[in-house]
Amino acid sequence: MKENIDKLFDQIDTYQGKASIVNLNNLDKLGLGKLKEIPYSMRILIENLIRNYDGYVVRDEDIENILNWRINAGKVEIPLHPARVVMQDFTGVPAVVDLATMRDAFKEMGKDPKSVNPQIPVDLIIDHSVQVDYYGTSLALQKNMEREFERNSERYMLLKWAQKSFQNFRVVPPGKGIIHQVNLEYLAKVIWIGQNKKGLMAYPDSVLGTDSHTTMINGLGVLGWGVGGIEAEAVILGQPYYMLIPEVIGVKLVGELKEGVTTTDLVLYITEKLRKKGVVGKFVEFYGEGIKKLSVPDRATLANMAPEYGATMGFFPIDDATIQYLLGSGRDPKHVQLVAEAAKILGLWYDETSEPKYSDTMVIDLGEVEPAIAGPANPEDRIPLKDAKNTLNNLIDKYLSEKKRERKSVTIKLGNDLVELKDGSLIIAAITSCTNTSNPNVMIAAGLLAKKAVERGLKVKPWVKTSNAPGSRVVTEYLTKLNLLPYLEALGFHITGYGCTVCIGNTGPLRKEIEDVLKKEGLYAAAVLSGNRNFSGRVHPLAAGAFLASPPLVVAYALAGRIDIDFNSEPIGYDPNGEPVYLKDIWPSSEELRKAVEVALDPKVYQEKYKDIFEGTDAWNKLEVKESDTFEWDEKSTYIKKPPFFEGLKELPEKINDIKNARVLVYAPDRTTTDHISPAGNINPNSKAGQYLISLGVKQSELNSCGSRRGNHEVMMRCTFDNPKFRNLLVKDKEGGYTIYWPTKEVMHIFDASTKYKQEKIPVIVLGRNQYGMGSSRDWAAKGPYLLGIKAVIAKNYERIHRSNLVGMGILPLEFMPNEGPDELGLDGSEIYDIIGIDENLTPHKILNVKARKENGKVIEFKVKARLDTPIEVEYYKHGGILHYVLRKLYKETK
Repeated sequence: MKENIDKLFDQIDTYQGKASIVNLNNLDKLGLGKLKEIPYSMRILIENLIRNYDGYVVRDEDIENILNWRINAGKVEIPLHPARVVMQDFTGVPAVVDLATMRDAFKEMGKDPKSVNPQIPVDLIIDHSVQVDYYGTSLALQKNMEREFERNSERYMLLKWAQKSFQNFRVVPPGKGIIHQVNLEYLAKVIWIGQNKKGLMAYPDSVLGTDSHTTMINGLGVLGWGVGGIEAEAVILGQPYYMLIPEVIGVKLVGELKEGVTTTDLVLYITEKLRKKGVVGKFVEFYGEGIKKLSVPDRATLANMAPEYGATMGFFPIDDATIQYLLGSGRDPKHVQLVAEAAKILGLWYDETSEPKYSDTMVIDLGEVEPAIAGPANPEDRIPLKDAKNTLNNLIDKYLSEKKRERKSVTIKLGNDLVELKDGSLIIAAITSCTNTSNPNVMIAAGLLAKKAVERGLKVKPWVKTSNAPGSRVVTEYLTKLNLLPYLEALGFHITGYGCTVCIGNTGPLRKEIEDVLKKEGLYAAAVLSGNRNFSGRVHPLAAGAFLASPPLVVAYALAGRIDIDFNSEPIGYDPNGEPVYLKDIWPSSEELRKAVEVALDPKVYQEKYKDIFEGTDAWNKLEVKESDTFEWDEKSTYIKKPPFFEGLKELPEKINDIKNARVLVYAPDRTTTDHISPAGNINPNSKAGQYLISLGVKQSELNSCGSRRGNHEVMMRCTFDNPKFRNLLVKDKEGGYTIYWPTKEVMHIFDASTKYKQEKIPVIVLGRNQYGMGSSRDWAAKGPYLLGIKAVIAKNYERIHRSNLVGMGILPLEFMPNEGPDELGLDGSEIYDIIGIDENLTPHKILNVKARKENGKVIEFKVKARLDTPIEVEYYKHGGILHYVLRKLYKETK
């Protein structure tokens, strides 16, 4: 095999000199495969293994397995070596805390702590902490950033320490943009030039991110997806990313979008279709004549929501559109020329004359897409705009039926005005999230719609909280250049921050008068946002429903002030003369949009805005941190606390054992998300986490969010499963973080019950149903359960990243056999569980026996599959988690 591999290397002239490059076009000559039949995303995996072949980590059989990917898909693992890692601060802070703790552990083991250091480039973008405390004024951005630093300076000092103390580690300070938009517009190279054992090499960009929407970069032809922070830490420290060879689903795009249809409408349509098809754990690759009708920002929008349709990636091959985008976003023309030349040698340039052989295919006709929203709690629940009023009326009626009341309205005073809030009122309208703010077409469409609305004398309803948080400062520049920003501001859509804000639940408070009446009256109030996620309780706890929509539709709903409107037949509002104004009257035409986009975009703007990307504001620069080998933990800090993950770590792992006499701590319903397991939203003063922080002297106004306190394990343990919208099926009449403590049958908080179980040395497990752990790549959704003493989860199926995170923390994910589950087996969570077969010859997908003993003595026996999918995952589990494995490996290598 080595002889053939050597023949696959070629030479390319680059602006840095002559470089080696893998020429996949030679596969055919060597009889190793037919390149035209291999999907483009799979070609990148093949190149990665060939380039990193050493006969030890990447072996002959790995090359053979990836070349025969069709028969090995879903069965065989490969070691991937990504070029780089990107992080955001919510997941990045706990990762840095772990790395700092590992340095301490390494020092205690008598080793040089500097050995714990990133081995590949890492970029951490601070974008998840800004909150919409202020809105509707030109001071909103400044005031929100001031509050951000007041809340988060302790966390930011940790990140500045990491920036100074680690090599290969860069930090993008607050206020510069959202991770995925910064990645798309600046960080991604598409083709890298770097050194390896063969000297200077040109090779494909590839990235793993600690955020599930890392897939957005697939729109630029870059291999990348989200992983758990735990897995990312291992990769950062030089461990390959072990993955199953995926199936590749080809999605052929034909036709073109109709007048008035946006890319957001398209992505909601595709999300619905692919969720129904079932693409979890698979690569999706787009091809066909339709991709030529989509710009890179359009493609990036579709790729961004790959987690929502369940795929590992939503990949677009490199073509002329890629090159035009790189030039248009201010990349160095010399590098862009290299991208075009290298992509052709690598076999990655899109060839529209041939069609790869995919694992499966489906066709999407762009012409069938229509305007839509999605909600009230899942991105795949698409609602065509023409049906929205009827659908919303049904949703509201169902809500009222559960509340056992009729529709009502309440009059309240806002300032000097009396306004009427009722079931169906809109309380939040947010232009947010890199999903859409990276796309000039929909952002400019929002600006044009705002302009026409203002010109017709329309105003946003006063009870609607408006916000506009682009993922890049470039957006503000082109909206200003087109003179559209003043019209958005006239409707209250002032810039509120350059971060994720509402999309991740950093919505901030509503006006007190509105919050009070919603709490008292329980009205069905709604939020609309241009984001990618709308899980229950995520956007705001008082929003009974949250709906995804394009930026122009966000503005339209804000004007209407209600979610239950039929835009086709009802006016969006009335001008000062009492004349009705309909959505069609202010919706921009495709021609208007095309002309505006042509005028707006300028490579020099991108270059100007990104030249200072790593330079912070005065507030950032004033944070004084010393460079040191190990972090100086502050015992008084309520944000950063040394976790117990590596306490008492021994050179060799202990023997794994069967799980005996376990009790169910949580019985999770269908579609339990990582938001339910580890919420990111604001900390309620009356919650376990809130009471803990208040006991330490933290003011109620300074509690901040669970997401911002992920550097403190004591807070995060108390946040775990404490989402106010989570319903533990053990406690049917109560929402939130409650359970039954089975020895006494008391209803108590999950944290308190777990403490009691630990004292009694009783192991606990989670019982689950379908799609357990869907949503964000949230490592604390595994770390929290680990600290609560959870040893295993038994569910019908798992979302990809969360299953990996469970393994990474040494929690055993188990899967019911087909057509079985709690209901089918007669389980209700009251049983005592034995899980047998763990301690003898544990292998990937081993079938284990479970005995569940009911109180009356009845025993229910059933089998489960161990969702340890690869041999390396078995090793991670045996070591108690991936970080324990890596630390022991590092210790052994430095002996």
